[in-house]
Amino acid sequence: MNSKTKQCQNCKNKFTIEPEDFEFYKKIDVPEPTFCPDCRAQRRMVFRNEMNLYKRKCDFSGKDIISMFPQNAPVKVYERDIWWSDKWDPMEYGKDYDFNKPFFEQLNQLIGKMPWPSRTVSDIVNSDYSINASFLKNCYLVSNSAISEDCAYSSGLEHSKDSYDSYDLRKSELCYECFMVKNCYKIFFSSYCDNCQEVFFSKDCIGCQNCFGCVNLRHKKYHIFNKQYTKEEYFKKLKEFNLGSFKNIEELNKKAKDFLLEFPNKYMHGRKNVDVTGDYIYNCKNVKDSYVASNTEDSRYCQFTIFTKTYNCYDSLIVGWGSKLTYEVSASGHGLNKVKFCFECWPNCHDLEYSINCHSSSNLFTCIGLRNKSYCILNKQYTKEEYNELVPKIIKHMNDMPYTDKKGRIYKYGEFFPIELSPFAYNKTIANEYFPLTKEQVLKQGYTWYDKPKPEYKATITASNLSDYIKDIDKSILKEVIECNNEKNNTCAGSGVFRLIPQELKFYKKMNLPLPRLCPDCRHKERIKQRNPMKLYKRQCMNKGCSNAFQTTYSPDRKEIVYCEKCYNEEVE
Repeated sequence: MNSKTKQCQNCKNKFTIEPEDFEFYKKIDVPEPTFCPDCRAQRRMVFRNEMNLYKRKCDFSGKDIISMFPQNAPVKVYERDIWWSDKWDPMEYGKDYDFNKPFFEQLNQLIGKMPWPSRTVSDIVNSDYSINASFLKNCYLVSNSAISEDCAYSSGLEHSKDSYDSYDLRKSELCYECFMVKNCYKIFFSSYCDNCQEVFFSKDCIGCQNCFGCVNLRHKKYHIFNKQYTKEEYFKKLKEFNLGSFKNIEELNKKAKDFLLEFPNKYMHGRKNVDVTGDYIYNCKNVKDSYVASNTEDSRYCQFTIFTKTYNCYDSLIVGWGSKLTYEVSASGHGLNKVKFCFECWPNCHDLEYSINCHSSSNLFTCIGLRNKSYCILNKQYTKEEYNELVPKIIKHMNDMPYTDKKGRIYKYGEFFPIELSPFAYNKTIANEYFPLTKEQVLKQGYTWYDKPKPEYKATITASNLSDYIKDIDKSILKEVIECNNEKNNTCAGSGVFRLIPQELKFYKKMNLPLPRLCPDCRHKERIKQRNPMKLYKRQCMNKGCSNAFQTTYSPDRKEIVYCEKCYNEEVE
């Protein structure tokens, strides 16, 4: 079959369906998409609230709980332990399929009636303010993380300890303000480092120790801004930097950012790949147009396919752990097989379609909240024969009587859930990180927006009035409500104020680090600016004399120097 060009019914841009895409669609028996890859990704991301928590009432007990849904969310919310208990039966919400109403209208009615778990967490200890996490101990405001302890204000932690304000930190300890760092110890204000110790303000260093403001170094010691020093000279200079001062940290951070622009970047972040396109791809084979993938094969248009082997997945967001043949799924994984158009379905599910929060189940169509069930439609039990007879009729009905959303977008069989069915406001999902929109744009598109409420607490001190040196800070700071520096110009991403927790202050004192001037939400927003966008550009290697071309997430108007892999390796190895 030849390639085919179509116009996206959402953004109206043209996109191409390749012959290998048609092969995959045939394999899993779905029609070709009507949304372009970007709009499909955006649609899945609107169903992912990765880090926002709220205080609200449990709709089962009436008790105060911490939830990923605010009180005014359009869904019923049960405290997580109650949701997983046998105190209620999701099958009681079962109903017959109505062939006189559009499919998504019926699904939306079930979404509004069914209880949702307050948070997606498991096996956590003293980590109540965590979300999308498992096996955490003594963690605070940690999201999308696993197997970590004594950490705070971070996302993407794995096997990490005693670390703060970091993103995608793997097998690391005593780290602060790090971005995509692994196998490290005592790393501060650094990114893309591996197997390093006691490194500051550095980028893309491997196997380095006692380095400061360095770029692209391999197995080096006692370097400052890529210049060699003796051990004695290095520590003398380090002392002169006086890193306990916020003012000094700001100046050094700016100097380091300017310095790194003098060095080349590899066109993509990744290693040990065969035939891949995208970014942040590791140990993959035949993975195309994907973003953050590891140990994945024969997949396309995926984001965050990670951990153990994943095969033959298309348009899948946050999947992995041995999954295969998934299509248009969000936040699902752990041994999935033939799962399509689903959200938060795990583990060991197979042959699921249009289902939400279903676990250890198979052969479900349009179900919510089921566990260990098979052959159900709209939470009603059928025999295998009845199920296999009814599902094709529903699919035909979806095509004969399609759902039309508020802006006229048509949803037949083969489309993921319409964005307007998401229980989350657009600006409180990861969609707003990768596809940012203003409030006006969100409302114009027919989506929902969450307006920041007034702060629960009044600021007792502004961040600008905090002592510059950490040595001048004592325990009395724990009583203060600090106004975020961004609140003065009304750009704060959080509530406008924040407080310090005792273990956090202890960490700053121990590591000789100044207090932050931004709230946790603003710090996260600044941190992820280091992340390249989910968009590919055709470019050529900037090394003189090299004509190699490639696809990269570095746009042509950026200041960075971008090399092909061959030229980059020759420069740094």
